[in-house]
Amino acid sequence: MDRLEKICIEKGMRMTEQRRVIARVLSLAQDHPDVEEIHRRASEIDDNISIATVYRTMRLFEEAGVVERHDFQDGRSRYEEATEDHHDHLIDLRSGAVIEFINEEIEALQKRIAEQHGYKLVDHRLELYGVPLDKTKS
Repeated sequence: MDRLEKICIEKGMRMTEQRRVIARVLSLAQDHPDVEEIHRRASEIDDNISIATVYRTMRLFEEAGVVERHDFQDGRSRYEEATEDHHDHLIDLRSGAVIEFINEEIEALQKRIAEQHGYKLVDHRLELYGVPLDKTKS
């Protein structure tokens, strides 16, 4: 049983075989796949899984808080397993690659900014967008 499937069961979610396959695909993902990619990977395991089933399951998983949905300005919702470990994202606008990173200086700065404005920071999401540096220019 994969991590995501265990979390779903702990939250009392009924796990059909198709939901188990989708949970497995997400648990194994090293990237941030969109629904179409999740469907492609799930179909390799069970070719009876429809795109509609993937959409419904992703909405259910998101509402249950077991996955996070991201919109990285490419017109597609992309997903990752929700974890307790906070991280931010750097998105390569050319390739679409998503780099996860943690930077304590940024975390401290965000907290200070909230406090300077009279707030306690309880959550945040940071997405940086860039293109690879052109190494040929000096």
